[in-house]
Amino acid sequence: MVRVNGTDLNPAWLEPTWFIDADHEAVAAFAAEAVGDATDPEAKAVQLFHAVRDGFRYDPYDIEHEPEQYKASAITSADRGWCVSKSVLLTAAARNQGIPARLGFADVRNHLSTPKLLESLGTDLFIWHGYSELLLEGRWFKLSTAFNIELCERFGVKVLEFDGSHDALMHPFDASGNRHMEYINQRGSYDDLPLDAIMADFASLYRNWGAAGASTAAEAGDDAWT
Repeated sequence: MVRVNGTDLNPAWLEPTWFIDADHEAVAAFAAEAVGDATDPEAKAVQLFHAVRDGFRYDPYDIEHEPEQYKASAITSADRGWCVSKSVLLTAAARNQGIPARLGFADVRNHLSTPKLLESLGTDLFIWHGYSELLLEGRWFKLSTAFNIELCERFGVKVLEFDGSHDALMHPFDASGNRHMEYINQRGSYDDLPLDAIMADFASLYRNWGAAGASTAAEAGDDAWT
């Protein structure tokens, strides 16, 4: 641990890992295009947040089983993803741009999920919901990039925004005042993706986990997500 501008800085928050391969050329290219002419960390973080939020359509069925698919460099070439994959990419892109970053996880209850998705899971509890944590001006910001803006408009939920001064976590209510996302349990912060633990818990909780089935919302016939 080193101290920078009065803040304890763990070198791991800037270093690449096997999953968060921030030094990969694909991640570097994505990050450079996303930040554009931005130079200060806060402006870069805002640009990266929006690039990940809206550059990859959210698909809750797009949960890969192969570890290679969770490398940030692999995620850059996708057109869709879910909360964990999108958070891995934002974390890697931030590190590539010199912004200390790590992963955060929580268990949430989504009160507005589709009946088909709830039926496939057997519960409305979504464990290991992923988000990114970025260190800016001595403060950690929690940023969820899961729902792209088009999806928010379709479901009538508030679009998550980040301006460099506030967290961007899922709203408890939608635009009409209905309950939306409820944070049940915080699992803490991680310097790398704990994929083995995530997959083991999924297999334990979700009744159809690991069974052959749809890998996209379109294949599942769950049109709300497509």
